[in-house]
Amino acid sequence: MYTIKRNWVLVAGCIVLFQGATTAHAQENSTKSYDKWSVEFNAGQSKGVKPYSIGYYSSNPNKFFNFSGVNHFDLGVRYMFNTKFGFKVDAAMDKLSDQSGSGSLAFKTQQMRFGFQGVVNLGRMLDFESFTNRFTILGHAGLQVSRFSVKEGVNKDLSEDNGGIMLGLTPQLRLTNWLVLTGDFTAINNVRQHLAWDGNASGSDNNLSGLMFNTSLGLTFYLGKQEKHADWYVVNDQQAKEDELKETKQKIAELETKMNDTDRDGIVDYLDTQNNTPAGVVVDSKGRFIDTNRNGVPDELEKITKDSRDSSNSPIVEKSDAIKSLFEKGYLNIFFDVNQDNPNAGSTNNVYHIINFLRSYPDAKAKLVGYADVRGNESKNKDLSQRRAQRLYAIIIASGINASRVTIEGQGVDASYPADSKIGLDLARRVSVIIE
Repeated sequence: MYTIKRNWVLVAGCIVLFQGATTAHAQENSTKSYDKWSVEFNAGQSKGVKPYSIGYYSSNPNKFFNFSGVNHFDLGVRYMFNTKFGFKVDAAMDKLSDQSGSGSLAFKTQQMRFGFQGVVNLGRMLDFESFTNRFTILGHAGLQVSRFSVKEGVNKDLSEDNGGIMLGLTPQLRLTNWLVLTGDFTAINNVRQHLAWDGNASGSDNNLSGLMFNTSLGLTFYLGKQEKHADWYVVNDQQAKEDELKETKQKIAELETKMNDTDRDGIVDYLDTQNNTPAGVVVDSKGRFIDTNRNGVPDELEKITKDSRDSSNSPIVEKSDAIKSLFEKGYLNIFFDVNQDNPNAGSTNNVYHIINFLRSYPDAKAKLVGYADVRGNESKNKDLSQRRAQRLYAIIIASGINASRVTIEGQGVDASYPADSKIGLDLARRVSVIIE
Protein backbone atom coordinates (compact mmCIF):
# COMPACT_ATOMS: atom_id res chain seq x y z
CA MET A 1 0.00 0.00 0.00
CA TYR A 2 2.88 2.38 0.83
CA THR A 3 4.42 1.74 -2.59
CA ILE A 4 1.13 2.37 -4.40
CA LYS A 5 0.57 5.67 -2.61
CA ARG A 6 4.12 6.81 -3.30
CA ASN A 7 3.73 5.94 -7.00
CA TRP A 8 0.57 8.00 -7.25
CA VAL A 9 2.32 10.97 -5.65
CA LEU A 10 5.17 10.73 -8.15
CA VAL A 11 2.74 10.39 -11.08
CA ALA A 12 0.88 13.51 -9.95
CA GLY A 13 4.17 15.42 -9.78
CA CYS A 14 5.04 14.31 -13.33
CA ILE A 15 1.68 15.45 -14.68
CA VAL A 16 1.98 18.90 -13.08
CA LEU A 17 5.49 19.45 -14.43
CA PHE A 18 4.64 18.24 -17.95
CA GLN A 19 1.64 20.58 -18.06
CA GLY A 20 3.81 23.48 -16.90
CA ALA A 21 6.56 22.62 -19.36
CA THR A 22 4.19 23.00 -22.30
CA THR A 23 2.64 26.30 -21.17
CA ALA A 24 4.39 29.47 -22.42
CA HIS A 25 4.39 32.54 -20.21
CA ALA A 26 2.25 35.29 -21.84
CA GLN A 27 4.49 38.18 -20.81
CA GLU A 28 7.63 36.72 -22.45
CA ASN A 29 6.95 37.27 -26.14
CA SER A 30 10.55 37.76 -27.18
CA THR A 31 12.31 34.53 -28.21
CA LYS A 32 15.74 36.14 -28.57
CA SER A 33 16.16 37.88 -25.21
CA TYR A 34 17.81 34.92 -23.48
CA ASP A 35 19.46 31.55 -24.21
CA LYS A 36 17.36 28.40 -23.85
CA TRP A 37 19.69 25.42 -24.38
CA SER A 38 22.09 23.89 -21.85
CA VAL A 39 24.20 20.76 -21.39
CA GLU A 40 24.46 19.10 -17.95
CA PHE A 41 27.04 16.68 -16.54
CA ASN A 42 26.79 15.11 -13.07
CA ALA A 43 28.68 12.52 -11.07
CA GLY A 44 27.95 11.16 -7.63
CA GLN A 45 26.57 8.29 -5.65
CA SER A 46 23.75 5.95 -6.58
CA LYS A 47 22.00 3.97 -3.86
CA GLY A 48 19.59 1.13 -4.56
CA VAL A 49 17.12 1.44 -1.71
CA LYS A 50 14.92 -1.62 -2.33
CA PRO A 51 14.52 -4.50 -3.03
CA TYR A 52 17.40 -6.63 -1.78
CA SER A 53 17.62 -10.36 -1.13
CA ILE A 54 18.30 -11.68 2.37
CA GLY A 55 21.98 -11.17 3.25
CA TYR A 56 22.50 -8.40 0.66
CA TYR A 57 22.61 -4.65 1.24
CA SER A 58 24.48 -1.64 -0.12
CA SER A 59 25.14 0.33 3.09
CA ASN A 60 27.50 -0.43 5.95
CA PRO A 61 25.34 -0.81 9.08
CA ASN A 62 28.28 0.19 11.28
CA LYS A 63 28.62 3.65 9.74
CA PHE A 64 26.32 6.65 10.14
CA PHE A 65 27.40 8.15 6.80
CA ASN A 66 27.87 5.78 3.91
CA PHE A 67 29.85 6.98 0.93
CA SER A 68 30.87 4.11 -1.28
CA GLY A 69 32.54 6.23 -3.94
CA VAL A 70 31.40 7.62 -7.25
CA ASN A 71 29.14 5.12 -8.95
CA HIS A 72 26.68 7.40 -10.79
CA PHE A 73 27.29 9.37 -14.00
CA ASP A 74 24.73 11.48 -15.82
CA LEU A 75 24.73 13.53 -19.05
CA GLY A 76 21.72 15.59 -20.12
CA VAL A 77 20.44 18.28 -22.48
CA ARG A 78 17.83 20.80 -21.36
CA TYR A 79 15.65 23.29 -23.26
CA MET A 80 13.67 26.06 -21.53
CA PHE A 81 10.42 27.18 -23.16
CA ASN A 82 10.56 30.35 -21.04
CA THR A 83 12.02 31.47 -17.72
CA LYS A 84 9.85 29.07 -15.71
CA PHE A 85 9.27 25.87 -17.66
CA GLY A 86 11.38 23.57 -19.78
CA PHE A 87 12.13 20.00 -20.86
CA LYS A 88 15.20 17.77 -20.53
CA VAL A 89 16.47 14.39 -21.71
CA ASP A 90 19.34 12.63 -19.98
CA ALA A 91 21.26 9.36 -19.92
CA ALA A 92 22.79 7.85 -16.77
CA MET A 93 24.87 4.87 -15.66
CA ASP A 94 24.70 3.42 -12.14
CA LYS A 95 27.01 0.71 -10.78
CA LEU A 96 25.93 -1.08 -7.60
CA SER A 97 28.03 -3.42 -5.45
CA ASP A 98 28.56 -4.46 -1.82
CA GLN A 99 30.71 -2.15 0.32
CA SER A 100 33.93 -3.44 1.75
CA GLY A 101 33.45 -4.44 5.38
CA SER A 102 29.69 -4.08 5.28
CA GLY A 103 29.03 -7.78 5.84
CA SER A 104 26.91 -8.05 2.71
CA LEU A 105 27.25 -10.96 0.36
CA ALA A 106 29.17 -10.02 -2.76
CA PHE A 107 27.26 -8.67 -5.75
CA LYS A 108 27.83 -6.40 -8.71
CA THR A 109 25.11 -4.94 -10.95
CA GLN A 110 24.69 -2.08 -13.40
CA GLN A 111 21.79 0.05 -14.66
CA MET A 112 21.74 2.16 -17.85
CA ARG A 113 18.90 4.70 -17.86
CA PHE A 114 17.28 7.29 -20.17
CA GLY A 115 15.01 10.01 -18.74
CA PHE A 116 12.44 12.33 -20.31
CA GLN A 117 11.41 15.07 -17.90
CA GLY A 118 9.62 18.35 -17.53
CA VAL A 119 11.50 21.09 -15.66
CA VAL A 120 10.22 23.96 -13.53
CA ASN A 121 12.35 26.82 -12.20
CA LEU A 122 11.15 26.83 -8.57
CA GLY A 123 13.39 29.77 -7.75
CA ARG A 124 11.62 31.90 -10.33
CA MET A 125 8.20 30.72 -9.15
CA LEU A 126 9.15 31.76 -5.59
CA ASP A 127 10.72 35.10 -6.67
CA PHE A 128 14.28 34.22 -5.69
CA GLU A 129 15.40 37.04 -8.00
CA SER A 130 14.11 39.52 -5.40
CA PHE A 131 17.03 38.68 -3.09
CA THR A 132 19.63 36.80 -5.19
CA ASN A 133 20.74 36.54 -8.80
CA ARG A 134 23.14 33.60 -8.31
CA PHE A 135 21.08 30.85 -6.68
CA THR A 136 17.98 29.01 -7.81
CA ILE A 137 16.39 25.56 -7.59
CA LEU A 138 15.06 23.49 -10.48
CA GLY A 139 12.45 20.80 -10.02
CA HIS A 140 12.22 17.97 -12.54
CA ALA A 141 9.95 14.97 -13.02
CA GLY A 142 9.09 12.58 -15.82
CA LEU A 143 9.39 9.10 -17.25
CA GLN A 144 12.42 6.83 -17.42
CA VAL A 145 13.37 3.60 -19.13
CA SER A 146 16.35 1.49 -18.15
CA ARG A 147 18.24 -1.78 -18.63
CA PHE A 148 19.42 -3.58 -15.50
CA SER A 149 22.28 -6.07 -15.86
CA VAL A 150 23.80 -8.56 -13.41
CA LYS A 151 27.62 -8.54 -13.56
CA GLU A 152 28.41 -11.11 -10.86
CA GLY A 153 26.71 -14.00 -9.07
CA VAL A 154 24.27 -16.77 -9.94
CA ASN A 155 22.43 -14.66 -12.53
CA LYS A 156 25.56 -13.23 -14.15
CA ASP A 157 24.92 -11.76 -17.63
CA LEU A 158 21.15 -11.75 -17.00
CA SER A 159 19.45 -8.45 -18.02
CA GLU A 160 15.96 -7.00 -17.91
CA ASP A 161 14.31 -3.86 -19.19
CA ASN A 162 12.61 -1.64 -16.65
CA GLY A 163 10.60 1.56 -16.70
CA GLY A 164 8.94 3.99 -14.34
CA ILE A 165 8.97 7.53 -13.11
CA MET A 166 11.52 9.88 -11.60
CA LEU A 167 11.40 13.05 -9.52
CA GLY A 168 14.15 15.36 -8.27
CA LEU A 169 15.51 18.73 -7.19
CA THR A 170 18.56 20.54 -8.63
CA PRO A 171 20.01 23.50 -6.68
CA GLN A 172 22.05 25.79 -8.95
CA LEU A 173 24.84 28.26 -8.14
CA ARG A 174 25.73 30.55 -11.05
CA LEU A 175 29.51 30.91 -11.47
CA THR A 176 29.41 32.91 -14.72
CA ASN A 177 26.74 33.73 -17.27
CA TRP A 178 27.56 30.48 -19.09
CA LEU A 179 28.63 28.11 -16.28
CA VAL A 180 26.70 26.83 -13.25
CA LEU A 181 27.61 24.54 -10.37
CA THR A 182 24.78 22.12 -9.64
CA GLY A 183 23.76 19.59 -7.04
CA ASP A 184 21.02 17.06 -7.63
CA PHE A 185 18.91 14.61 -5.69
CA THR A 186 16.69 12.28 -7.74
CA ALA A 187 14.36 9.46 -6.73
CA ILE A 188 13.81 6.77 -9.38
CA ASN A 189 10.94 4.29 -9.15
CA ASN A 190 10.70 1.19 -11.34
CA VAL A 191 7.25 -0.32 -11.80
CA ARG A 192 8.14 -3.71 -13.35
CA GLN A 193 11.41 -4.76 -11.69
CA HIS A 194 11.76 -8.56 -11.41
CA LEU A 195 15.33 -8.56 -10.06
CA ALA A 196 16.62 -7.20 -6.76
CA TRP A 197 19.47 -4.68 -6.84
CA ASP A 198 21.85 -7.52 -5.85
CA GLY A 199 20.97 -9.45 -9.04
CA ASN A 200 18.82 -12.17 -7.48
CA ALA A 201 15.09 -12.64 -8.08
CA SER A 202 12.98 -10.07 -6.25
CA GLY A 203 10.51 -11.32 -3.65
CA SER A 204 6.83 -11.47 -4.63
CA ASP A 205 5.96 -9.09 -1.78
CA ASN A 206 7.90 -6.30 -3.56
CA ASN A 207 5.15 -6.11 -6.19
CA LEU A 208 7.66 -5.70 -9.07
CA SER A 209 8.73 -2.29 -7.73
CA GLY A 210 12.16 -0.83 -7.13
CA LEU A 211 13.47 2.40 -5.64
CA MET A 212 16.83 4.12 -6.19
CA PHE A 213 18.28 7.42 -4.97
CA ASN A 214 20.88 9.44 -6.93
CA THR A 215 22.89 12.19 -5.22
CA SER A 216 25.37 14.08 -7.38
CA LEU A 217 27.33 17.24 -8.13
CA GLY A 218 27.92 18.62 -11.59
CA LEU A 219 28.27 21.47 -14.03
CA THR A 220 25.79 23.01 -16.45
CA PHE A 221 27.04 24.76 -19.59
CA TYR A 222 24.73 27.29 -21.26
CA LEU A 223 24.63 27.40 -25.06
CA GLY A 224 23.82 30.50 -27.10
CA LYS A 225 24.87 34.07 -27.83
CA GLN A 226 22.61 35.97 -25.43
CA GLU A 227 23.95 37.56 -22.26
CA LYS A 228 21.89 35.37 -19.93
CA HIS A 229 20.15 32.03 -19.91
CA ALA A 230 16.43 31.63 -19.18
CA ASP A 231 17.34 30.31 -15.69
CA TRP A 232 18.51 33.82 -14.70
CA TYR A 233 16.76 36.19 -17.09
CA VAL A 234 14.45 38.72 -15.42
CA VAL A 235 11.83 40.57 -17.46
CA ASN A 236 12.37 44.33 -17.22
CA ASP A 237 9.97 45.74 -14.62
CA GLN A 238 9.15 48.80 -16.72
CA GLN A 239 8.44 46.67 -19.77
CA ALA A 240 6.22 44.40 -17.69
CA LYS A 241 4.28 47.44 -16.45
CA GLU A 242 3.90 48.76 -20.00
CA ASP A 243 2.65 45.37 -21.20
CA GLU A 244 0.20 45.22 -18.32
CA LEU A 245 -1.02 48.76 -19.07
CA LYS A 246 -1.45 47.89 -22.76
CA GLU A 247 -3.43 44.79 -21.86
CA THR A 248 -5.62 46.82 -19.50
CA LYS A 249 -6.32 49.42 -22.20
CA GLN A 250 -7.30 46.66 -24.61
CA LYS A 251 -9.74 45.25 -22.07
CA ILE A 252 -11.22 48.72 -21.48
CA ALA A 253 -11.61 49.23 -25.24
CA GLU A 254 -13.43 45.91 -25.50
CA LEU A 255 -15.74 46.93 -22.67
CA GLU A 256 -16.42 50.30 -24.32
CA THR A 257 -17.32 48.54 -27.56
CA LYS A 258 -19.73 46.30 -25.69
CA MET A 259 -21.24 49.36 -23.97
CA ASN A 260 -21.94 51.22 -27.24
CA ASP A 261 -25.56 52.29 -27.69
CA THR A 262 -25.94 52.94 -31.41
CA ASP A 263 -29.59 54.00 -31.36
CA ARG A 264 -29.30 55.85 -28.01
CA ASP A 265 -32.24 54.02 -26.44
CA GLY A 266 -30.44 53.22 -23.17
CA ILE A 267 -29.84 49.55 -24.05
CA VAL A 268 -26.23 48.71 -24.92
CA ASP A 269 -25.67 47.09 -28.32
CA TYR A 270 -24.66 43.64 -27.07
CA LEU A 271 -28.06 43.37 -25.33
CA ASP A 272 -30.04 45.33 -27.95
CA THR A 273 -32.01 43.14 -30.38
CA GLN A 274 -33.36 46.21 -32.24
CA ASN A 275 -30.55 48.75 -32.40
CA ASN A 276 -32.26 51.15 -34.82
CA THR A 277 -35.23 52.34 -32.78
CA PRO A 278 -36.36 55.97 -33.33
CA ALA A 279 -34.95 58.49 -30.88
CA GLY A 280 -36.92 59.20 -27.74
CA VAL A 281 -39.31 56.24 -27.76
CA VAL A 282 -39.73 53.87 -24.85
CA VAL A 283 -38.12 50.44 -25.29
CA ASP A 284 -38.18 47.18 -23.35
CA SER A 285 -35.21 45.47 -21.69
CA LYS A 286 -34.07 44.09 -25.07
CA GLY A 287 -34.15 47.49 -26.83
CA ARG A 288 -37.38 46.89 -28.75
CA PHE A 289 -39.97 49.71 -29.04
CA ILE A 290 -43.52 48.99 -27.92
CA ASP A 291 -45.74 48.16 -30.91
CA THR A 292 -49.01 46.61 -29.71
CA ASN A 293 -50.72 46.45 -33.10
CA ARG A 294 -47.53 45.41 -34.87
CA ASN A 295 -47.81 47.99 -37.63
CA GLY A 296 -44.15 48.94 -37.47
CA VAL A 297 -44.76 52.27 -35.68
CA PRO A 298 -43.95 52.68 -31.98
CA ASP A 299 -47.16 53.09 -29.92
CA GLU A 300 -45.69 56.21 -28.32
CA LEU A 301 -45.47 57.97 -31.70
CA GLU A 302 -48.94 56.85 -32.73
CA LYS A 303 -50.36 58.50 -29.62
CA ILE A 304 -48.94 61.82 -30.78
CA THR A 305 -50.74 61.75 -34.11
CA LYS A 306 -53.89 59.68 -33.78
CA ASP A 307 -56.07 62.38 -32.10
CA SER A 308 -58.11 59.71 -30.31
CA ARG A 309 -58.42 57.55 -33.45
CA ASP A 310 -58.00 53.81 -33.30
CA SER A 311 -54.43 53.26 -34.51
CA SER A 312 -55.26 49.90 -36.10
CA ASN A 313 -57.78 51.47 -38.58
CA SER A 314 -55.31 53.50 -40.68
CA PRO A 315 -51.77 52.28 -40.11
CA ILE A 316 -50.33 53.70 -43.36
CA VAL A 317 -51.59 57.25 -42.80
CA GLU A 318 -50.59 57.28 -39.16
CA LYS A 319 -47.14 55.96 -39.96
CA SER A 320 -46.52 58.99 -42.17
CA ASP A 321 -48.01 61.31 -39.56
CA ALA A 322 -45.74 59.80 -36.97
CA ILE A 323 -42.64 60.45 -39.08
CA LYS A 324 -43.84 63.98 -39.81
CA SER A 325 -44.22 64.55 -36.07
CA LEU A 326 -40.65 63.37 -35.52
CA PHE A 327 -39.34 65.86 -38.08
CA GLU A 328 -41.36 68.73 -36.63
CA LYS A 329 -40.07 68.02 -33.12
CA GLY A 330 -36.48 67.59 -34.32
CA TYR A 331 -36.29 63.96 -33.19
CA LEU A 332 -34.66 62.60 -36.34
CA ASN A 333 -30.89 62.88 -36.54
CA ILE A 334 -28.31 60.94 -38.46
CA PHE A 335 -25.23 60.00 -36.41
CA PHE A 336 -21.63 59.34 -37.47
CA ASP A 337 -18.57 57.54 -36.11
CA VAL A 338 -15.35 59.40 -35.27
CA ASN A 339 -13.79 61.16 -38.31
CA GLN A 340 -16.32 59.50 -40.64
CA ASP A 341 -18.73 61.14 -43.09
CA ASN A 342 -20.82 58.03 -43.77
CA PRO A 343 -23.84 57.52 -41.47
CA ASN A 344 -23.22 54.79 -38.89
CA ALA A 345 -25.14 51.51 -38.93
CA GLY A 346 -27.56 52.61 -36.23
CA SER A 347 -28.80 55.54 -38.35
CA THR A 348 -29.77 53.50 -41.43
CA ASN A 349 -33.40 53.33 -40.34
CA ASN A 350 -33.59 57.12 -39.89
CA VAL A 351 -32.10 57.71 -43.35
CA TYR A 352 -34.84 55.48 -44.76
CA HIS A 353 -37.54 57.48 -42.94
CA ILE A 354 -36.19 60.78 -44.27
CA ILE A 355 -36.23 59.55 -47.90
CA ASN A 356 -39.66 57.94 -47.51
CA PHE A 357 -41.07 61.13 -45.92
CA LEU A 358 -39.84 63.34 -48.78
CA ARG A 359 -41.35 60.93 -51.29
CA SER A 360 -44.69 60.96 -49.42
CA TYR A 361 -44.78 64.76 -49.15
CA PRO A 362 -43.68 66.19 -52.53
CA ASP A 363 -44.04 69.79 -51.32
CA ALA A 364 -41.83 69.34 -48.24
CA LYS A 365 -38.28 70.63 -48.21
CA ALA A 366 -35.46 69.54 -45.93
CA LYS A 367 -32.43 71.32 -44.55
CA LEU A 368 -29.47 69.15 -43.50
CA VAL A 369 -27.27 70.69 -40.80
CA GLY A 370 -23.98 68.89 -40.10
CA TYR A 371 -22.05 68.91 -36.81
CA ALA A 372 -18.79 67.55 -35.34
CA ASP A 373 -17.65 66.95 -31.77
CA VAL A 374 -15.23 69.28 -29.96
CA ARG A 375 -12.09 67.25 -30.58
CA GLY A 376 -9.67 68.27 -33.28
CA ASN A 377 -8.89 71.36 -35.32
CA GLU A 378 -11.74 73.87 -35.74
CA SER A 379 -11.35 74.29 -39.50
CA LYS A 380 -11.15 70.53 -40.02
CA ASN A 381 -14.26 70.03 -37.91
CA LYS A 382 -16.05 72.65 -40.00
CA ASP A 383 -15.09 70.79 -43.17
CA LEU A 384 -16.08 67.44 -41.62
CA SER A 385 -19.54 68.72 -40.63
CA GLN A 386 -20.03 70.03 -44.19
CA ARG A 387 -18.97 66.69 -45.69
CA ARG A 388 -21.38 64.81 -43.43
CA ALA A 389 -24.30 66.96 -44.59
CA GLN A 390 -23.08 66.63 -48.20
CA ARG A 391 -22.88 62.83 -47.95
CA LEU A 392 -26.44 62.56 -46.59
CA TYR A 393 -27.57 64.98 -49.33
CA ALA A 394 -26.01 62.72 -51.98
CA ILE A 395 -27.79 59.66 -50.57
CA ILE A 396 -31.17 61.46 -50.63
CA ILE A 397 -30.73 62.82 -54.17
CA ALA A 398 -29.56 59.40 -55.41
CA SER A 399 -32.83 58.01 -54.05
CA GLY A 400 -34.88 60.16 -56.49
CA ILE A 401 -35.54 63.31 -54.45
CA ASN A 402 -35.24 66.57 -56.45
CA ALA A 403 -32.08 68.45 -55.49
CA SER A 404 -34.01 71.72 -55.22
CA ARG A 405 -35.87 70.38 -52.21
CA VAL A 406 -32.76 69.75 -50.08
CA THR A 407 -30.20 72.25 -48.77
CA ILE A 408 -27.11 71.63 -46.64
CA GLU A 409 -25.09 73.54 -44.06
CA GLY A 410 -21.95 72.66 -42.09
CA GLN A 411 -22.12 74.19 -38.62
CA GLY A 412 -18.80 72.79 -37.37
CA VAL A 413 -18.49 71.94 -33.66
CA ASP A 414 -21.58 71.35 -31.50
CA ALA A 415 -20.48 72.17 -27.95
CA SER A 416 -23.93 71.78 -26.40
CA TYR A 417 -23.14 68.23 -25.21
CA PRO A 418 -20.57 67.28 -22.53
CA ALA A 419 -17.14 66.80 -24.08
CA ASP A 420 -15.83 64.68 -21.19
CA SER A 421 -18.07 61.70 -21.88
CA LYS A 422 -18.28 59.26 -24.78
CA ILE A 423 -22.04 59.62 -25.12
CA GLY A 424 -21.74 63.42 -25.31
CA LEU A 425 -19.22 63.16 -28.13
CA ASP A 426 -21.41 60.61 -29.93
CA LEU A 427 -24.45 62.92 -29.81
CA ALA A 428 -22.45 65.81 -31.26
CA ARG A 429 -21.38 63.88 -34.38
CA ARG A 430 -24.60 64.15 -36.39
CA VAL A 431 -26.63 65.72 -39.16
CA SER A 432 -29.92 67.25 -37.98
CA VAL A 433 -32.85 67.18 -40.43
CA ILE A 434 -35.09 70.28 -40.40
CA ILE A 435 -38.33 70.35 -42.38
CA GLU A 436 -39.05 73.72 -44.01
